[in-house]
Amino acid sequence: MTEATPEAGERKIAHSRNPYLLLAAAALFWSGNHIVGRAIGGHVPPVGISTVRWLIPAILIWPWVRPHLRRDWPAIRAHWKVMLWLGASGGALFTALQYVGLQYTSALNVSVLNSLVPVLIVVTSAALFRDRISPMQLAGIVVSSLGVLTIIGRGSLDVLERLAFNWGDLIILFNMLIFAVYATCLRLRPPMHWLSFIFVFAVLSAALTLPFAALEIWRGERFELDWLTVGAIGYVSIFPSVIAFAAWNRGVELIGANRSGPFLHLVPIYTAILGSTLLGEHLAVFHIAGFALILTGVWLASVRPSMAK
Repeated sequence: MTEATPEAGERKIAHSRNPYLLLAAAALFWSGNHIVGRAIGGHVPPVGISTVRWLIPAILIWPWVRPHLRRDWPAIRAHWKVMLWLGASGGALFTALQYVGLQYTSALNVSVLNSLVPVLIVVTSAALFRDRISPMQLAGIVVSSLGVLTIIGRGSLDVLERLAFNWGDLIILFNMLIFAVYATCLRLRPPMHWLSFIFVFAVLSAALTLPFAALEIWRGERFELDWLTVGAIGYVSIFPSVIAFAAWNRGVELIGANRSGPFLHLVPIYTAILGSTLLGEHLAVFHIAGFALILTGVWLASVRPSMAK
């Protein structure tokens, strides 16, 4: 009989978690990050807030990660190139460019570009690992994309035709490709406790962005010392960083990058709900129609191949 250890129980609990709830939660916290990112424009330097976003989590989880880190260190050292790549792409570069882009583009255009991520994940998965996509997954991507465009276009093609893109949009578009590559490459992550991964990920992300944050300070950019800045730092350091990335990484591990990608279409749904709650915006018929299409698409894309037969 095998001995029941705390580690074994922990793994059992981890494997019993619902990947769909994890992915939906990650989308919720990233949606809040978009709202916060636009609210703090001019209050904080974009690369500076990116550095703080990862530095604070690393400090906070240090007391709890130490025993796991000692156990996982051989795997981390053996796969340091993979960890460096994941930290540079999914942490440092993606986070910094996100806040830079949000200073120059609108939430409407970000929603348009965000809807491309599931498609980009499929493309990068096929290009890097020769993954195949099932007809049901393709249908889910198409349906959920139509839902996003319905919300963005406010139910009218004329609105979509009048969209204008700027340098901020190009930055966000490039950033969506970076995230797609990160999501695809998560399969290369060495086996380790999730706290160990988040800690190393956070340290690498903070270290890689720190020189550029110092350059911002040297150029005269400063953090505004007010409650908006304090609240923003508190939010981005916990929810879209530690919790969202841990939930997303685990969800991708359980069902794969292709089936996880469409859950990013939940971001505009959450944004609309948060906007109506926090900003006094009202839901319209096109919102409801778009929500229905997005949820249908996410369900189709998350169906297992055996269930689709």
